[in-house]
Amino acid sequence: MADGTGAVRVVLVDDHPVVRAGLRALVDGQDGIEVVGEASDLAGAERVVATERPDVVLMDLNLGDGPGGAEVTARLRALPEPPHVLVLTTYDTEADILRALDAGALGYLLKDAPADQLFAGIRATARGETVLAPSVAARLVRRAASPGPVVTEREVEVLELLSRGLGNREMARELLVSEATVKSHLSHVYTKLGVDTRAGAVAAAIERRIIRPGG
Repeated sequence: MADGTGAVRVVLVDDHPVVRAGLRALVDGQDGIEVVGEASDLAGAERVVATERPDVVLMDLNLGDGPGGAEVTARLRALPEPPHVLVLTTYDTEADILRALDAGALGYLLKDAPADQLFAGIRATARGETVLAPSVAARLVRRAASPGPVVTEREVEVLELLSRGLGNREMARELLVSEATVKSHLSHVYTKLGVDTRAGAVAAAIERRIIRPGG
């Protein structure tokens, strides 16, 4: 592909060195897949992508204290010749999935995926095909087919802030909206989740895997 050999050039982005080492050992040289670089954060990802021009970036979502994988994905996809991004993570909440796909990720696999599924996913992503873990695809189908009102992305943000214990004023400041707007979002969330308290909303959102425990 990019190197003229037919190999899919891959960059690994994960903040844990041991995870990157394990992925490199698993993926590099596997039937036409070549790992050409690694990064642990946004700056490193931008640097190695600019230098190595990979076909695929294998992206974790939780990158420590800096920008998360969704934000890094959006930055990489905004480059003049962007690589395709395949998310590889442990998280499968609606919030994580939608944020990554909206940022421009072409695929979303979980870290417990069988090796063959990962290899096939990398090759498919390099061809520009969408790749979704079965559980992720099922979640998106259920969301689309849900007869009830769907929780919006903004309402997901409100739920995440609720789970962190923020009050209305703090949420308004975080979201750059008025307290009245926050109260309106909360009212909609309560109705959609069938609850009438903040704690109930957080519990329901976690149970339905809309958000992660702890936001």
